[in-house]
Amino acid sequence: MGAAEFRNTHFSYFLGDDGVEKFVATPELRSDNEIGDDPLEPGQIWTVSEGGQDIDDNPGLYRIEVNEGPGSGVKILNNPVPPPFRESVRYAEQNLYSRSMQLLGDRDPRAHEFTIQLRAFDSSKRGSKLGVASLIAMCSSLLKKSVKGGLIVVGEINLGGSIEPIHSAVNIAELAVEKGASALLMPVTSRRQLYDLSDDMATKIDIQFYQDARDALLKAIVE
Repeated sequence: MGAAEFRNTHFSYFLGDDGVEKFVATPELRSDNEIGDDPLEPGQIWTVSEGGQDIDDNPGLYRIEVNEGPGSGVKILNNPVPPPFRESVRYAEQNLYSRSMQLLGDRDPRAHEFTIQLRAFDSSKRGSKLGVASLIAMCSSLLKKSVKGGLIVVGEINLGGSIEPIHSAVNIAELAVEKGASALLMPVTSRRQLYDLSDDMATKIDIQFYQDARDALLKAIVE
């Protein structure tokens, strides 16, 4: 059998009375530190930071991992916590509470404690402008639904729920291709910037757009 003959095949099983679908990764095709086609565990998501104004805040690939349990509030496990990432998580948390009906239906996020870990896969460690991915990861954890395999989600959300514009959409798309992503979900305001993306790059990744947090969540999670 060819090594990647069944690359587009996913394996899963349903667990418990709630019928939560659990995906089984195929280690022959990827390592734990690479983007693969298999959906991640609920609460996990790939994201890219475009970097910030600080000289050491470079673009980079991250994986956000969220677990939820009894309690309340949000706890970031990284020590020390990068200040830009703490700010993004704070924005995500407030939007999770204020827009819970739109995002989660009748589930109450205030009755759950979320623990978050940021894993960096490049020299960049600051984790700036990762609010949308953080919000989707918390929703994914609570809904017990996985984010689609091979997908990178980018973008920042502010306290009012507006999506911040991205300033280097082409660079993000090129980095996503370099990291092996098959799809990229980014704010619709980035669309015009991508006219400058080369034809070669444009054929290597499926770029999708979202209008707001709910739109991003619906497009990111496995149906």
